[in-house]
Amino acid sequence: MEKWFDPTMIQSLQEEYIIPWGVNLVTALLVFVVGRLVISVIMALFKRVLGRTRMDQMLVDFLASIVSALLLLFVIVASLDQLGVDTSSLIAIVGAAGLAIGLSLQDSLKNFAAGVMLIVFRPFRAGDFVEAAGVSGIVENITVFNTVMRTGDNREVIVPNGAIYSGVITNYSKRATRRVDLVFGIGYESDLREAKRILLEIVAADERVLPEPEPVVAVSELADSSVNFIVRPWVKSEDYWNVLWDMNETVKLRFDEAGISIPFPQMDVHVHKTETPSS
Repeated sequence: MEKWFDPTMIQSLQEEYIIPWGVNLVTALLVFVVGRLVISVIMALFKRVLGRTRMDQMLVDFLASIVSALLLLFVIVASLDQLGVDTSSLIAIVGAAGLAIGLSLQDSLKNFAAGVMLIVFRPFRAGDFVEAAGVSGIVENITVFNTVMRTGDNREVIVPNGAIYSGVITNYSKRATRRVDLVFGIGYESDLREAKRILLEIVAADERVLPEPEPVVAVSELADSSVNFIVRPWVKSEDYWNVLWDMNETVKLRFDEAGISIPFPQMDVHVHKTETPSS
């Protein structure tokens, strides 16, 4: 039993294992702690610099989280290196895992890249009424992977950013004004001048119609069964739908009062009776 307490053996263990490992452990902890402090300083400066660029706060936070994770990984590798761990194999494993994850998440990465582009270039903002990826609605939220839209009938639609950015985006709220395009047809027997006078009067009486650009009321086509007028007033974007609906109703009522007919498709069915010869 005395051999187990040999002072020479204990001294040898201290010199060969305990002290070197202790020094390495303390050094690794110092590297980790100091590295975390340095990361905190770097991230504070990083966010401050990006904040001055007026970049979207959500994108700033997302980029900051990525940079912070990469710096933390570097600090962890440096700490493990102080403990004598072979970090080259660890880096190779992390790289292989990253490649495998990237291949399995191709669609997610595509949506992420598209989300970053949408946030940076801002083709639309929350609250805009847009048409994108076959969906029309008000944008409620934009994340780095998808965009949440609310349709006119109050449905929530979550659209992948990749589908939005790779297609055509129509933003109906981007401009302050919009043109209302209306077409009204009257019968050939109706008074064309009277119809035009009524249309001009309706447009002029609506206070929501802007004086500039000047509204257009003109005969656009002599169709098969009607004379077609185009009516194109300019309004504020928020008044578009109300003006469209109100004018359709007002024109119908005014045309009825003036006896101006609005043609509609008709079909005449002629039945020919064939007499059966008597036997």
